[in-house]
Amino acid sequence: MTPRHRSCRLNTAGFALAAAAVACAAVLTACRASNPVPETLPWSVRMTESVLRRSPDPAHLESPKKPYWEYTYGLVLKAVLETWTVTGEDRYFEYVRRYYDSFIGDDGSIRTYRIDEYNIDRINPGKPLFRLYGETGDEKFRMALDTLRSQMASHPRTSAGGFWHKKKYPHQMWLDGIYMASPFLAQYGAEFDEPGLFDEAAEQVLLMEKVSREEKTGLLYHGWDESRKQKWADPNTGLSSQFWGRSMGWYAMAVVDVLDFLPVDHPKRPELTALFTRLATAIANVQDPETGLWYQVLDQGTRKGNYPESSASCMFVYALAKGARTGLLHPAYRHIAEKGYQGILERFIRTDRRGWVNIDSACAVAGLGGDPYRDGSYEYYIGEKIRSNDPKAVGPFILASLEMENTVR
Repeated sequence: MTPRHRSCRLNTAGFALAAAAVACAAVLTACRASNPVPETLPWSVRMTESVLRRSPDPAHLESPKKPYWEYTYGLVLKAVLETWTVTGEDRYFEYVRRYYDSFIGDDGSIRTYRIDEYNIDRINPGKPLFRLYGETGDEKFRMALDTLRSQMASHPRTSAGGFWHKKKYPHQMWLDGIYMASPFLAQYGAEFDEPGLFDEAAEQVLLMEKVSREEKTGLLYHGWDESRKQKWADPNTGLSSQFWGRSMGWYAMAVVDVLDFLPVDHPKRPELTALFTRLATAIANVQDPETGLWYQVLDQGTRKGNYPESSASCMFVYALAKGARTGLLHPAYRHIAEKGYQGILERFIRTDRRGWVNIDSACAVAGLGGDPYRDGSYEYYIGEKIRSNDPKAVGPFILASLEMENTVR
């Protein structure tokens, strides 16, 4: 990847991008922390502005007390970079850079990161580094990318080659993990001429579907334990028991993002595009017909305790809208995404007196195993804490909004 000077970005992005930047520029000039966020701005920009105001220090996006290198930061900061691309508002770029400058040393070392933990979540915050390196040419960003790449070179695998979710969760693949690593590997392969990583990224996506897809509904179970030793795993299949919304949201975003970088003539591309169509069909089939939203447990919307969940809904809207825009999916999926987005705005989005945009009804966290033990039951998923402005809803809302605003990036 050849670094380029940031002042060239609008010239290389096309007239549509420049027009979008001009449209926001006058409003953003007057948009500072002491003033309300203007309602005239697009939702993507309004939420980005709200992120900067709620968390002036990007290292505290997730936790006000303990900054750390985590997947949620990569998710939100990648979305902030996308908004910067559209608006040309340099405060957004500098906000992202401040986080990475605070974590990455001149030698490329990453504060709080340990490669020997083999935690696949820790790859996701590396995604904005491609852009930072491309815009600045700062070699510390390239060295940090190489460090994350080296983790995946030695990351433990199942017998078929699937990456374990974490070293402390041996023999397990989770849908979440496909988003954390596969788009990163595909982009690394594209940026740094390592074509073997296209094969790797594609195989991880395909393997996850192979082990976790239910034939009847086309939905994917959250996790799979090859060893069948976990209490949450079916003793015959190794699968967890529920279709958790956000886990499938992670997977849907992973597929469409991997296809951004997979060459058009790659032999696995037809398989991935066919998989994406199967996945989109399954997602559309469990969309709530009244609200346009998706439930915490996808196939049990009428069951007591279940609820429409914001992070999964935003992830699905992003994936379906992007798929329709790029021609990976039939244009009809744009209408499905539009219905979902309208439901998000009506049911989840709340604006306060300062004009700050808030998103409600996000599952704070969900997983499998661990201590205390998470058994992956229906009761477990609906019983997890629900909160507002969770990064796992904020980032996908920005990305979904950029897609729904028909922004060319």
